[in-house]
Amino acid sequence: MRVTASSQAASAATEATKVGANSIPSEMKAWVYGEYGGVDVLKFDENVSVPEVKEDQVLIKVVAAALNPVDAKRMQGIFKATDSPLPTVPGYDVAGVVVKVGSLVKEFKEGDEVYGDVNEKALDGPKQFGSLAEYTAVEEKLLALKPMNLDFVQAASLPLAIETAYEGLERTGFSAGKSILVLNGSGGVGSLVIQLAKQVFGASKVAATSGTRNLELLKSLGADLAIDYNKENFEDLPEKFDVVYDAIGQCDKAVKVVKEGGAVVTLIGAVTPPGFIFVVTSNGAVLKKLNPYLESGKVKPVIDPKGPFPFSQVAEAFSYIETNRASGKVVIHPIP
Repeated sequence: MRVTASSQAASAATEATKVGANSIPSEMKAWVYGEYGGVDVLKFDENVSVPEVKEDQVLIKVVAAALNPVDAKRMQGIFKATDSPLPTVPGYDVAGVVVKVGSLVKEFKEGDEVYGDVNEKALDGPKQFGSLAEYTAVEEKLLALKPMNLDFVQAASLPLAIETAYEGLERTGFSAGKSILVLNGSGGVGSLVIQLAKQVFGASKVAATSGTRNLELLKSLGADLAIDYNKENFEDLPEKFDVVYDAIGQCDKAVKVVKEGGAVVTLIGAVTPPGFIFVVTSNGAVLKKLNPYLESGKVKPVIDPKGPFPFSQVAEAFSYIETNRASGKVVIHPIP
């Protein structure tokens, strides 16, 4: 598990707080793509217009952003039928400092350090201006104050993944005393499912799968049983689980190890009954609910040890997440 030093992020935040509403530029640096495709369509642009702030939004000076698999799928045009118009500034996860507030915003003020997933619906009309830019405009309801003990890199790693982990557990009806198997427990979502199941929901037993190199990570996150998928097939386990949380796309195997009347939730791939699939709805209220667990240290962000990637290496970061070898989250920091 990677715990990042906060000095860089702290200095970036100090700089961000100096940007008042009167000194916001009209143009900014951002990563942009004007056509769908692989990493090669992504271009660095120094003259992107700073987004307008609607009455229910705040403008954030971005200090750190994180990548998610959905960013790459969106860039490839997999859900272009419901996408916002091109060109697109990608990026869902953000941590930064509020520099301007809309007229209807009640909860935040200039100078507040916030984090969140900027897109309420991941696939249905996500923002044209995401978080891989110097500034982004976000609805107040999608944000929460950054946990006081986390730096901006750690905070940026959390929103989409922790909201997905939490919503998936809620949808299965998970509760205290139940057992769970997490597939891909070392990934961005899986690493948080393990912790939330144990610390927030009160699981009686947490099992999780990963490759050999991440078995100790699983145990450090609270897994009672760490399964090396290189050496054993989880579907052959003699025991069954109340819930299987499939964060890798193996629903056909997952249904073999769920108890009668149990639930299988999957995030990607084909669905085999009784499994079901869902797409997260971004909600700042979930982050607020989980902030005490983050601030107490009961739930910890997991940052991939290759990161954070500097803003100049966003394309390399995209290429890295497509290898499916990341442990935890890939974060971009610092942002100019």
